[in-house]
Amino acid sequence: MDEVNSLVAAVRNEAKRAPFPVDTPIYEKAGRDPSEPVLFAGSLQAPVCVFARDLGKDEVAAGQPMIGAGGRMVRAGLYRHHFGAEPPKSDKTLEAVLEFALLTNTVPYKPPGNKAYSEAVKQRFRPFLATLLARYWEGARIITLGNEAFAWFARYGEPGAAETFWKRDDRYEADWSCQLTDGSVTKHVSIAPLPHPSPLNQRWYKQFPALLDARLQGM
Repeated sequence: MDEVNSLVAAVRNEAKRAPFPVDTPIYEKAGRDPSEPVLFAGSLQAPVCVFARDLGKDEVAAGQPMIGAGGRMVRAGLYRHHFGAEPPKSDKTLEAVLEFALLTNTVPYKPPGNKAYSEAVKQRFRPFLATLLARYWEGARIITLGNEAFAWFARYGEPGAAETFWKRDDRYEADWSCQLTDGSVTKHVSIAPLPHPSPLNQRWYKQFPALLDARLQGM
């Protein structure tokens, strides 16, 4: 755990090294330091990681990834899969599921206006996420939420392979494999993409629970 704490400190130092867009008012409202990363929640021993784009206001307030409306859909799916029951409506965080999954994002900060971070910002924080996933997390199956989360892994496969996979009609059922590396440690991982569970994503929103359940089968 000391090594992971050192990784969090390294992310914080990188955030302080040079300015980048952060939704500072949301951090101030939550009483949180905008340079403090929300790097992950869950278990480093979990067999599956759920990987999304970035934080929202609820995640900043809670200090955990995937705890807003979309994140609760993920946590609810994990709850149903592991406990065989509907999650209690009174339990807003469903922290019991954190034993079974690692939750993280492409960038451990909230962008202003809920706009996606630029590629340059993603690249600044990529080494830290790669180290978290390749070196410290023990699992090898990653469920990505949305096209930007999936595209983050493209560079770890053969040129053009991720783009070709994304054009497949069965991309939300099939897996794509790549060699994740942080420059010193390399690990084979299986990427299982899903659409982002946002109410604005009308095409896939209602289908998301069944798609997630299918991804979790056999785990």
